[in-house]
Amino acid sequence: MPAGTIAVIDYGMGNLRSVSKALEHVADGRSVVVTADPAVVAAAERVVFPGQGAMPDCMAELDARGLRQAVIDAAASKPFLGICIGEQMLFEHSEEGDVPGLGILAGQVRRFPDAAMVAADGSRLKVPHMGWNEVEQAPHPVWSGIAQNARFYFVHSYFVVPDDGALEIGRARYGVPFTCAVARDNIVAVQFHPEKSARDGLQLLANFLAWRP
Repeated sequence: MPAGTIAVIDYGMGNLRSVSKALEHVADGRSVVVTADPAVVAAAERVVFPGQGAMPDCMAELDARGLRQAVIDAAASKPFLGICIGEQMLFEHSEEGDVPGLGILAGQVRRFPDAAMVAADGSRLKVPHMGWNEVEQAPHPVWSGIAQNARFYFVHSYFVVPDDGALEIGRARYGVPFTCAVARDNIVAVQFHPEKSARDGLQLLANFLAWRP
């Protein structure tokens, strides 16, 4: 495998093509491989863990394809980026389907509370939260060159609630304030879709590829 290979984990859930194409755009000639092979994940320099869909289905597919340990090992040993459900799966438990996650990070995944889904003008906010939203950043290398309160693209009904508030490096508001980016050691994970977030999304991906945790 070429040095500097970036593995995008394929467990059958999510728009992998858009993620891989966005990474290729900023990879500066490095190889981007979409893979369901644990050996390829283990050999990669960096790992991206994307996904879309329901948490129970995603966890079931991860196990069915024998990728659970590959994800756990990668998150323990190399620069690792989780995207959307790939962020949520890192935590201990999700209200969506009442299922356990991977338990790599301590905390829960919760649904937007219906009672709080009210906009400033009194209108109802729809769930899922879908569209562009400002992100308040806490210092981290993945935000380099991205303005404070830059807007990113979201599609989700659930969000992570870390046990340790120090994990939070990004926060947004949709009815309630919620954590939308976390980091610890070699791991960074975001609720929004950088591959769908125009220039700032590509900048975040480029920053991840340049990051030396």
